[in-house]
Amino acid sequence: MTTPFAVVTGSSTGIGLELARQFADNGHELLVCADEEIPADTIDAPSLHTLQVDLRTRDGVRELYAAIKGTGRDVDALALNAGVGQGGSFVEQDLGDILPTVELNVASTVHLARLVLADMVARNAGRVLVLSSIASLMPGSYQAVYNASKSFLQSFTQAVQAELAGTRVTLTALMPGPTETEFFRRAGMSDNTRIGRSSKDDPAKVAAQGYAARMAGKRRVVGGGPATKVQYVAGMLLPDPVKAAMHTLMAKPQQTAA
Repeated sequence: MTTPFAVVTGSSTGIGLELARQFADNGHELLVCADEEIPADTIDAPSLHTLQVDLRTRDGVRELYAAIKGTGRDVDALALNAGVGQGGSFVEQDLGDILPTVELNVASTVHLARLVLADMVARNAGRVLVLSSIASLMPGSYQAVYNASKSFLQSFTQAVQAELAGTRVTLTALMPGPTETEFFRRAGMSDNTRIGRSSKDDPAKVAAQGYAARMAGKRRVVGGGPATKVQYVAGMLLPDPVKAAMHTLMAKPQQTAA
């Protein structure tokens, strides 16, 4: 078969959906998954497989991997996009909201990456795109677990990149800033935080940047516009206490007028 095969997680909305469209527009057969139904008419691919699955559980990851193997295709491209955020004070958050963030953002990403990367290394071919974030560069006061999960993914991606140096398997970290998706609404941050009310990048643009960087085998790419590039530079240069104070200003819940 000459048609490349791609798998995209978290592809019902936002950057994940736009990544799936990028792959489709570039001739990939697709398997896409999310924790909600993905209407087939939202992605125009040469061949489309959809799966509704909860990746917060090990069984969910195994179900996705079984679906991948069930296609009979080798995975040419994997986009590890599934993730969720949770805003607010850490000590006031419920563990029932905190732990699923870790399970989805971290555990499921590591689990699926381990399964698919082993196949790629055995074939000595494949490209993986990991959705990191500008948030990975700064302590995320009032978004503590989310930012920490992205810091983990950034470190994880760079480490595996080094381990696979010299092979034809590549990993690319996509680092967007605030993007116009469902993220802030689902995290409870859309109307009561400065970052939730601020202007944001276009997810289609971010996805196109991520796709191009993956194809070029780049180690990382900052997704978005000039403001996001400034955030990246600040994240690389400023001391952690300053970055935490800046994050507090953007992410701390504010009382809204009645």
